[in-house]
Amino acid sequence: MPNLAKQICAALPPDAWVTDAGSVKGSLTPALEAILGPRFIGAHPMAGSEKAGFQHARASLFEKSTCIITPTSSSDPSALKNVRSFWESLGCSTLELSPEKHDLAVAAISHLPHITAAALVLAAGEEHLSCAGPGYRDTTRVALGSPELWLGILESNRAAALSFLDSISLQINNFRTALASENSPAFLSLLHDAAAIRKKFHH
Repeated sequence: MPNLAKQICAALPPDAWVTDAGSVKGSLTPALEAILGPRFIGAHPMAGSEKAGFQHARASLFEKSTCIITPTSSSDPSALKNVRSFWESLGCSTLELSPEKHDLAVAAISHLPHITAAALVLAAGEEHLSCAGPGYRDTTRVALGSPELWLGILESNRAAALSFLDSISLQINNFRTALASENSPAFLSLLHDAAAIRKKFHH
């Protein structure tokens, strides 16, 4: 993206603003601001699927989705207003986070689910696929995403991803300990806690 920014920079009119749709912001934003200046406002629409390519495009892609906008202290207020209006005109609700808070948030709700979906597929293997139903399909869908794309995303957000991998390892160990020790109340409590948090997600 910095290379692309260098290519377009000279052709941009003085009042042009620039946004993106990248998945990681912490390392990218300073690099793009250094090239494009305060006219660059980072954005990350939380939309799409595991399918790639123009053949999977649809006009309603961004409707009822959230777009995270990541301004910094040097962002141009007018560019920020235009970027916010742009994403809202496509059907998004917008949420503003710092680049660093963005990377932490997406590590939790996007990057960790991708790794765990892939791990679940590998752990379950192929032997029982003929028995799989909607639960397996819904839980593992994101594992179909481009491996090369996801490698780049996760390497760019390594620290946050590692932190949440530690977190899920701890939670799996809690489930394992409760089940192995026949501690039904503890196991039930973990399931209740998970269900209560999941119910707060309304998309």
